[in-house]
Amino acid sequence: MSAIKLLPDGLINQIAAGEVIERPASVLKELLENAIDAGATDIAVTIAQGGLKQIRVSDNGVGIPSDELSLALMRHATSKISNQADLQKITSLGFRGEGLASIASVSYLQLISQRSGAQHAWQIQAEGGQISQPEPASHPAGTTLEIRDLFFNLPARRKFLKTEATEFAHCEEVFRRMALSHAGIAFTLRHNGKLRSHWQAMAVERRVREVLSEEFAQAATWVSECSAGIGLQGMLALPAYSRATRDMQYFFVNGRFVRDKLIAHALREAYRDVLHLDRHPAFVLHLDVDPESVDVNVHPTKTEVRFRDGRAVHQFIYHGVSKALASPRSAIKAQQTASPEPSSAAIRPPDHQGHAGAGYLRQSNLPSNALAQPSSFYQVLFGDEARRPSDPGQPAPGESSANLPPLGFALGQLHGIYILAQNARGLVIVDMHAAHERIVYEALKSKMDQQALPTQRLLIPVTFHADSLDIATVEENQAALQKLGLELAALSATTLVVRAVPAILQHADIEKLVREILNEIRDGNPDQLLSARRNELLATMACHGAVRANRAMTITEMNELLRKMEATERSDQCNHGRPTWFEISLAELDKMFMRGK
Repeated sequence: MSAIKLLPDGLINQIAAGEVIERPASVLKELLENAIDAGATDIAVTIAQGGLKQIRVSDNGVGIPSDELSLALMRHATSKISNQADLQKITSLGFRGEGLASIASVSYLQLISQRSGAQHAWQIQAEGGQISQPEPASHPAGTTLEIRDLFFNLPARRKFLKTEATEFAHCEEVFRRMALSHAGIAFTLRHNGKLRSHWQAMAVERRVREVLSEEFAQAATWVSECSAGIGLQGMLALPAYSRATRDMQYFFVNGRFVRDKLIAHALREAYRDVLHLDRHPAFVLHLDVDPESVDVNVHPTKTEVRFRDGRAVHQFIYHGVSKALASPRSAIKAQQTASPEPSSAAIRPPDHQGHAGAGYLRQSNLPSNALAQPSSFYQVLFGDEARRPSDPGQPAPGESSANLPPLGFALGQLHGIYILAQNARGLVIVDMHAAHERIVYEALKSKMDQQALPTQRLLIPVTFHADSLDIATVEENQAALQKLGLELAALSATTLVVRAVPAILQHADIEKLVREILNEIRDGNPDQLLSARRNELLATMACHGAVRANRAMTITEMNELLRKMEATERSDQCNHGRPTWFEISLAELDKMFMRGK
């Protein structure tokens, strides 16, 4: 074994570069953070060959004095912090003092800067960590850092880099993150001599529109929450704009882009009730917290953070996002924007929604005159809680279309599956089963939260054959079943009886409903059943309680459903995350029929 010895500074910097500088995009991130910390209001980026040949960042920040240029390229030298107390309340993006030293050790670096008020600029150069003496130069107030031939002295690392197009794509993503997090700064990006992006300083919402497209902005709702010193602002794409990947998720903590498991979990939970299967939400969110309550000194890349009170932050984000997504009218502004990667489920509901006419609400359960008396049929659909508007029909003669309700008024049914309605913008198409499923689901959740879930005793109890496992499940989970509004008991070793169900589900297929509930809870922990999996169970119950396809509805009944949707949280998606309605504007219809041509 060789003797222990100190490593030379150049080798130390190259080792540090292995953590900090992964690829050209890592270099760009460090340089942009320095420019922003310097108070720049205009930042220009020039890249050649994906960043392998050149990365140049120019800013109009405060600049660096000539006697500090050499120090700026030394390891653990920084103007951001000066003592241990500063480390506990970091407000800058950079603070470790490793970035420039690491970059200088694996590239040809030129630094030119002019301090505001100085007679002229000064420049310094570094080649593989060897730093030259400062020299006078010509440069406006601010700083330019140019990096050439990245990893020229580390050929093994250079071989791991991808194609020019891939490396530039990573650089462009870093550039977008910085532009989204600091809308008050002008940003310009050129690649191989071509202008790729140019954004003037602007309001946050407009910056989001320009960076992520108008399509995203039209499909998004604004979030603004503040409580106990924590603030959350930004834009959330509604579930219809869901993505196949996480490529459009931007979360910033005090202006710093982060990827944090706690934050990711809070967002997943907030979207759980409205997002379809394996789709991913899109968002641009800014979290502002006291710098002393968050630790950003977790990893050299500075993309991970730790919160002093993680639970409070998790709950704040969860409730803020849930509140924004809950508004049933929030999707009105987005209905002309379909998912950029539409799935077949978003176009037509799958078979399990009952297109074959199996009927969650069987004809035998309806009063004989239900179709002749809309209120009777509506009572079956929505229960005693439903409040019918005084006049749910068509608009009065001469009524302005601007006064129409968001979902408009019904025109008729299509194939017993969809409701067609007319609103101020055009045609509304509603999946009646999916919409009613959400209405029933939210009603069940609300009543359970209030511990006031009304039950209905069955005039004729429902009995059915059950195996020993079903019998055991009922006997072991009586308390949980009662909280779900179900009264079950074993009549024999092979027979179960249902004596009461939630009132809102009294016309469902009772046997099928109970079998599915028992199937879901048999492998669960009874003590955690209603806390961890409550919503899953209620979603199953709601699916059974919702009106099935192929059920004829009158115009009045359809309008009742539309009004109930407008008053129900999250009614833009069913419990499985599929959309409940779409809108086709008059302009789109005119285009289809080539009107005006």
